[in-house]
Amino acid sequence: MAARIDHLVTSGTFSLDGGTWEVDNNVWIVGDDDEAIVIDAAHDADAIAAAVGNRRLLAIVSTHGHDDHVDAAPAVSARTGAPVLLHPGDLMLWKQRHPDLNPTGELSDGQVVEVAGIGLRVLHTPGHSPGAVCLYAPDLGTVFSGDTLFAGGPGATGRSYSDFPTIITSIRERLLTLPAETEVRTGHGESTTVGAEAPHLDEWIARGH
Repeated sequence: MAARIDHLVTSGTFSLDGGTWEVDNNVWIVGDDDEAIVIDAAHDADAIAAAVGNRRLLAIVSTHGHDDHVDAAPAVSARTGAPVLLHPGDLMLWKQRHPDLNPTGELSDGQVVEVAGIGLRVLHTPGHSPGAVCLYAPDLGTVFSGDTLFAGGPGATGRSYSDFPTIITSIRERLLTLPAETEVRTGHGESTTVGAEAPHLDEWIARGH
């Protein structure tokens, strides 16, 4: 059975810098009928566990440490035994939500997460947060961009630990260099492609967000 991508939208809140906002998050599940990984365990552990079903969950991969992307990760881990993986650059954000817990393991640039006979390569893409990563799956023609790149531009950089020039560098050097047909599956909202976004880089730089 070939690897496939399942998609779940969960709803909850995002809190940082004293503010709280209602958000819908994309949860991506990559695998086959036997095993899977979850990318960003957001908000609803029950819904995520139901989507995984009886498959063996190999890992819960966090694209970054903002609470809306990791709030359900410990519960999904406790239910399935799967490790929670996070880039160490975002540990301070994780600790804002889970002060008494640590992620199970670390993500590093170039690391390959394997599932269902394919590999997802970790791309460290700081800017939205210091430890933000994307996951490139060439066999599936897709990159899971977290909150680094969306349809219409970069992820937000107006809050703590974020930086606009840094996210622009990450997008230019790590994402827009991927094949143009690569589908960009984002942390919120609609998917896009590298080719659809690449022509607009200078516009984003000019507007500053």
